[in-house]
Amino acid sequence: MPFYITTPIYYVSDVPHIGHAYTTIVCDTLARYHRLRGQSVRFLTGTDEHGQKIARMAEAAKVTPRQYADKFADAYRATWKALEISNDDFIRTTDPDHEATVQEMWRAMEKNGTIYEGEYEGWYCVPCERFYTEKELLQPGNLCPDHKRPVELVKEKSFYFRLSQYTQPLLELYEKHPEFVQPANRRNEVVAFVREGLRDMSISRTTFAWGVPVPGHPKHVIYVWLDALCNYYSATRRSDEAKPFWDDPSSQIVHMVGKDIIRFHAVFWPAFLMAAGWPLPSTIFAHGWWTIDGEKMSKTLGNVVDPLKLASDVGVDAFRYHVLREIPLGPDGDFNHEAFIGRYNAELANDLGNLVNRTLGMVHKYGIVPASSATDPFGVADAMSDYARALDEFQPSKALEAVWELVRGANTYIDQKAPWKPESPRAEILGNVLELCRVLSHLLEPFMPERSLAMRAQLGLGDEKTAWPAWQARSFSPTPATPLFPRIDDDRKKELLERWRPKRVAAEAAESQADDGRISVDEFGKVDLRVAKIVSAEPVPKAKKLLKLVVDLGEERRQVVAGIAEAYAPETLVGKKVIFVANLKPATIRGVESQGMILAAGGADILGLSAIDQDVPPGTKVR
Repeated sequence: MPFYITTPIYYVSDVPHIGHAYTTIVCDTLARYHRLRGQSVRFLTGTDEHGQKIARMAEAAKVTPRQYADKFADAYRATWKALEISNDDFIRTTDPDHEATVQEMWRAMEKNGTIYEGEYEGWYCVPCERFYTEKELLQPGNLCPDHKRPVELVKEKSFYFRLSQYTQPLLELYEKHPEFVQPANRRNEVVAFVREGLRDMSISRTTFAWGVPVPGHPKHVIYVWLDALCNYYSATRRSDEAKPFWDDPSSQIVHMVGKDIIRFHAVFWPAFLMAAGWPLPSTIFAHGWWTIDGEKMSKTLGNVVDPLKLASDVGVDAFRYHVLREIPLGPDGDFNHEAFIGRYNAELANDLGNLVNRTLGMVHKYGIVPASSATDPFGVADAMSDYARALDEFQPSKALEAVWELVRGANTYIDQKAPWKPESPRAEILGNVLELCRVLSHLLEPFMPERSLAMRAQLGLGDEKTAWPAWQARSFSPTPATPLFPRIDDDRKKELLERWRPKRVAAEAAESQADDGRISVDEFGKVDLRVAKIVSAEPVPKAKKLLKLVVDLGEERRQVVAGIAEAYAPETLVGKKVIFVANLKPATIRGVESQGMILAAGGADILGLSAIDQDVPPGTKVR
């Protein structure tokens, strides 16, 4: 059965970070696993390069949109090469063959009567490249629910897609094929959204030109999400070799995406395909987001994790192993640098590395030729069954747990059999462990491709290939041991943690050591204090001390997070005037962006807000 897996195509607005790397490593692992099973596999990734946001960013950078996109497309290619990603194709939405297929899809949808012309007026978020209803926006201020920034009211001539007529067909799809949207909580979310009833959607724009032209209407460009989603299909039109991965009814087609874009993939994309009369994918799997040491990843906080830096410092395979092992695929996860080192030492250096190292060490110490028995003492067949089931169900962390049961079992086997005792059957004991290591090297190859090859080289097997490993009786002529994963000692750990510290934390630490805490009059003069009026207040979820406030500064409104929930009920704050620090850099607190600070005094039991004794208009500067 052909297996076709895709990452989302990544927007060329920044360089790759751990979130991009995670999705791509997961897809790479699944692609390698299905190749290991002997299946025909195609693995696609790429970049999304059209849209108003890219046009504006390129203009700000004083380059053409294509030049802007080239820079980031190259960065993604280089990152995936460094992380041992085995993609068969890399697509860019600016590729001529992709643009041609997007127009082909448009014509097919138009022929089937699902596109009509009209005029659109609605709230548009440029960073999201999507329209929102007033119900979906944060109030007051008409803020995008994702970016917490004002949306733009757009009115223009537009072509519409009859999405509304696909409400029932989509619900029937989800009912008949529950595997279409995974995991279950995401499927429930999608079903609830569709059950509310779908509205026709605008699928063209006329206010900018950076996109795929609408066939026959060159003043219109095709909606960036219709353009982008089509990449999964257009990549299979590039060659006769690629076509079966979409055209073969037995093909398993999997789109791996982040939870923030599940609706585009599980609602809009199948509706577009139905409208064009093209086959549907098999599964849309949406995984969660990574936080970093408990905080949302943010440029402002300086805590964006560079996967290349971690891979360079500790090894690509160690980084791949950690992100695949740390959390089940689906929920959100937290990346903690100390936990990364702890897992490296405990599982890679101690469990696996020590198993190989101690076994090879005894082989050369005792000068024997190890040979495995015909009977497997470790339960390899059962473990491989658990491993395969886990990966078939998109759970790489569970597959690794099945592998580690074998690793721990082998270390226990050595301790119990004691091959260092003269009367023990050393050749058979050590041969059994080496045969297990051979099997392990193949099972681990989808996760750690480079170190798996190194394992087989040390076993004297070279680059042995196998469709699916199985226990065999054999003799070994291994090479001397070289540590697969050298242990990170305390000094190295301290060095790495300092190197990986978020830039903001490092800067704050350096600053605190450089002075005695006092500031000059000139420094104080840089603080922009304003009178602000609180217009709304609500609790921050799962944070008993925090409130999310929207304040009126006269010419604008800002959102701010304040630790005053234990002293003030939200409803008592509306209408109060406070002193506000207006030129503080934004920060993300418990996943909520805070665009300034209000001044308050004391702890929760005596806390009081700063105040003024006159009716001063919001926005007035405090001197």
